[in-house]
Amino acid sequence: MRNDGFFYLMVMYMDEEHIFSVEQISAMLLTKLKETAESNLKKPVTDCVISVPSFFTDAERRSLLDAAQIVGLNCLRLMNDMTAVALNYGIYKQDLPAPEEKPRIVVFVDMGHSAFQVSACAFNKSKLKVLGTAFDPFLGGRNFDGKLVDYFCAEIKSKYKLDPKTKVRALLRLYQECEKLKKLMSSNSTDIPLNIECFMNDIDVSGKMNRSQFEELCADLLQRIEVPLLSLMEQTQLKVEDVNAVEIVGGATRIPAVKERIAKFFGKDVSTTLNADEAIARGCALQCAILSPAFKVREFSVTDATPFPISLLWNTEAEDTEGVHEVFSRNHAAPFSKVLTFYRKGPFELEAFYSDPNGVPYPESKIGRYVIQNVAAQKDGEKSKVKVKVRVNTHGIFSVSTASMVEPVKSEECEDVSVETEVEAQDQRPIENFSDKNIQQENSEAGTQSQVQTDGQQTSQSPPSSEPPSEENKIPDVKKTNEKKGDQPPEAKKPKIKVKNVELPIEANLVWQLGKDLLNMYIETEGKMIMQDKLEKERNDAKNAVEEYVYEFRDKLSGPYEKFVCEKVGYGFRNFSENADIKYLVCISWLSFLKKLGTPIEMRYQEAEERPRLLQELGHRLQYYATIAGEFRNKDEKYIHIDEMEMMKVEKCVSEVVEWMNNAVSAQAKKSLDQDPAVHSSEIKAKLQELNNVCEPIVTQPKPKVDSPKEENPLTEQSDYKTEDMGEDDKNSEMPQQNGECHPSDQNTINMDLD
Repeated sequence: MRNDGFFYLMVMYMDEEHIFSVEQISAMLLTKLKETAESNLKKPVTDCVISVPSFFTDAERRSLLDAAQIVGLNCLRLMNDMTAVALNYGIYKQDLPAPEEKPRIVVFVDMGHSAFQVSACAFNKSKLKVLGTAFDPFLGGRNFDGKLVDYFCAEIKSKYKLDPKTKVRALLRLYQECEKLKKLMSSNSTDIPLNIECFMNDIDVSGKMNRSQFEELCADLLQRIEVPLLSLMEQTQLKVEDVNAVEIVGGATRIPAVKERIAKFFGKDVSTTLNADEAIARGCALQCAILSPAFKVREFSVTDATPFPISLLWNTEAEDTEGVHEVFSRNHAAPFSKVLTFYRKGPFELEAFYSDPNGVPYPESKIGRYVIQNVAAQKDGEKSKVKVKVRVNTHGIFSVSTASMVEPVKSEECEDVSVETEVEAQDQRPIENFSDKNIQQENSEAGTQSQVQTDGQQTSQSPPSSEPPSEENKIPDVKKTNEKKGDQPPEAKKPKIKVKNVELPIEANLVWQLGKDLLNMYIETEGKMIMQDKLEKERNDAKNAVEEYVYEFRDKLSGPYEKFVCEKVGYGFRNFSENADIKYLVCISWLSFLKKLGTPIEMRYQEAEERPRLLQELGHRLQYYATIAGEFRNKDEKYIHIDEMEMMKVEKCVSEVVEWMNNAVSAQAKKSLDQDPAVHSSEIKAKLQELNNVCEPIVTQPKPKVDSPKEENPLTEQSDYKTEDMGEDDKNSEMPQQNGECHPSDQNTINMDLD
């Protein structure tokens, strides 16, 4: 922790000590997730929804948004873990009650690696409302692992005289094995062994534990499960009978004792329909799809809840007095806006803080100080009316969003200034009136179309509606009002008060938020580290390529390549040194140099394997064409039709190729295997192709066809003659018989031997 009161982490990066802030560490994790998503989607990722524990405070949420900005991610929403789980559960449900019916109450329980969270949600068709949340930020799977580690540390110390806590590496191995043991005990009730080879000082250690021992060891942790459950039921004023279902997620909920405690508390079996490891991530993905214009998703409204009560503190104009008011109670609907009305003669300050400091896990309960500037008294010396809008946005972050001073306007000035008619809506009555009458509060319901908008975007998560604006935001139409009351006796007209709102600047001094200069420096540093990591990856890939090439070649140098390597080249491969500090360009140079040595060896080996086969094939083709030429000279009828000049081309080509082949063979015989070949396989292939191109078209010429004179068909004339002169019986006797019968004249000639 530095002098500024914030925590930093000292990390060894590129063999040097670096100090990183929490935002930078979070940004590194988001960078890795961004790269993973981009590699799978094959496209850049810019927008995202990030989940946070329900108990995160304003400072932690702002830090996470800064971390996303460092990476270059546009965070559409910071979503509470349990709200994401509830969205994942409810959006697929087809049997939810109608909006006017009694909602279905579902309790979600999440025990992950480090925290335990519970949430009660009310479901109606296409609508979800978080009723309340409770949590234990320091109860999770790692606490159960820690119990096992402490137990086995004591056992190893007494049995083997070794203390695992003195060596970090040994302690990490023990944590890994205890986590595996915990998972095995969740599915087996028998004794499970623990064996670690070469644990410390080359000593093997062993132990065992069963489920009943484990539950007895973790009895105090199991008792803590009921505390958040009781707190949730008290906050929401629910009874166990009101809960329709209990859904559990998180890896640690697989422990049988945890399931039993939850089921026993609610008096019903827990449901495991959701993916225990991916429920939160899937809920965030669905929220991202809802907010994206590229996907068409079923309409589903989400109303979250604020985990901690938030109050405002201000100084009154009376001396030594302060005003305090709780603007957002625990589990208040969010996103939500409220308008506070102050009566002041000058600038004033508001301080926001968490009303219950003991219930906030973050060490600082203050949120920030907001100075409303440029406030002045009216011309007659009276106090000015100042409207201040406070808001909890979709990220769950509190802010004083706008402030305006209401000034009365004379009727003759109405044409020159922008005016509004101030109407007191029926549902906007002061919630609390203080004795000094310095503040009034106006509300707007969260998740409805009448909600006050502060940034041009609807604070509700429901899609935009075509409903008319609320009473708060519209000016009544006098003509329509008179038309409706036309049949009633006229009433005395009330004088209208013309006012104008003057926007006031707000100076916000938050407990923790990165300044622009520091944020830009972190963005630049992250960019440099990303480039450095990329270069380091390229260097490692190049170094691995060099080592792979060398190791592969070393094995072949004493094997198939042995006869083709000169001593100088072999020495270069055998004495290659592995240097971890070798740079990328040096690796590329090394690989290029080694390939210059190794490629000729591979080429000589491949040539020695392929050359004899190609020479043999060339010899066979030469013998084939020479045989044909000899038969042509001997007047063989098969080739007598070929022109003599063309056959002379075949003989000439064969003799030239024979001469080239003899010279190549004799030249190659003078070369040793570790020298470059005198003739290459490509040259032999070229000669073979040349020989075939010249000779094959000539020797395969077809014989010319001779046309024979046309002859009359005697069978046709004879059949006509017989048809005319023969009688009917003779015709039938001469006709071919069907169905396999023999001709009558042939039946007498068949001799059959019958036994």
